[in-house]
Amino acid sequence: MRKLLNTLYVTTPEAYLSKDGLNIVVSVKQQEVFRIPSINIESIVTFGYMGASPGLMKLCSDSGISLTFLTPHGRFISRVQGATHGNVLLRKAQYSLSDNEDWSLHIAQLMIAAKIQNYRNILRRYIRDYGECPEVEAASQVLDMNKFHALHAADKTRLMGWEGTASNIYFEVMPKLILNQKESFPFNGRNRRPPKDAVNAMLSLAYTLIANDTSAALETVGLDPYVGFLHSLRPGRTSLALDMMEEFRAYIGDRFVLSLINKRQITPKDFLHQGDNGVILTDKGRKTFLTAWQNRKRETIIHPYLNEKVEIGLLPYVQAMMLARYIRKDIDDYPVFLIK
Repeated sequence: MRKLLNTLYVTTPEAYLSKDGLNIVVSVKQQEVFRIPSINIESIVTFGYMGASPGLMKLCSDSGISLTFLTPHGRFISRVQGATHGNVLLRKAQYSLSDNEDWSLHIAQLMIAAKIQNYRNILRRYIRDYGECPEVEAASQVLDMNKFHALHAADKTRLMGWEGTASNIYFEVMPKLILNQKESFPFNGRNRRPPKDAVNAMLSLAYTLIANDTSAALETVGLDPYVGFLHSLRPGRTSLALDMMEEFRAYIGDRFVLSLINKRQITPKDFLHQGDNGVILTDKGRKTFLTAWQNRKRETIIHPYLNEKVEIGLLPYVQAMMLARYIRKDIDDYPVFLIK
């Protein structure tokens, strides 16, 4: 099994990245503030516009280190990758299957049904831990029906319709899952670009990080993250990563955000309200978020298909590996990730 290394999160907007030998160096106003050997890093995520030196980019490319640029507010700018690796026959098969409507629909059905089931499992866990709640119970039952409809959708348009309905139902009852700081963290459904409340601000950042990790995982196993089976192809869009991350949104993203609130690791003081420009994390809040995120990625679970201990941060890699095996016809079907 692949080893999970560190992700370097550079949260200072004025930071500039360069290299010194095989070390990654972070400087602010031409003063070195941090360095780390590249051998200890598997990815870099930097929040800012100062950028990185060509030498650092080459070091990352040669070392297989993913380098991602986000705005200071956490919106995706770009991701730098080196030469394409992996079996060319695998990618050729991927491209061919992306044009096969029946095959693509089957994979899309599995991923969306898994997303809906994971939504439902989160609600069922709430009921199991905190007792009956009529609204949550009703939502859970509707999600179960939506999962059935998603698995039997006649085409992608109808599939996306069931996915949208399921998401709306799930997010309508999400406020019930906020057990502490309820008044400080109001949530009236999913919104973005810009997020209108603190919960949405954290969800957006979590989803951005999941998409980035999933893109890197797909590259690692030799798949093209830009050629998906559900999300439409668009220049610069990692369609396959967006497809696959549907399985992880609830478990890796939503549960993490809820945990930060319920454990009071994040408070209202960690956010700035910018009127029409939405809500963003403060520098301190973003550091708190990313520290907890890194710790969460190192926690282990028993993978439901492999029946082996896996670090949460490696789940995108494991699922990418399974998808590659299915494309190569090494396994009979794609085993989606389902939480208990």
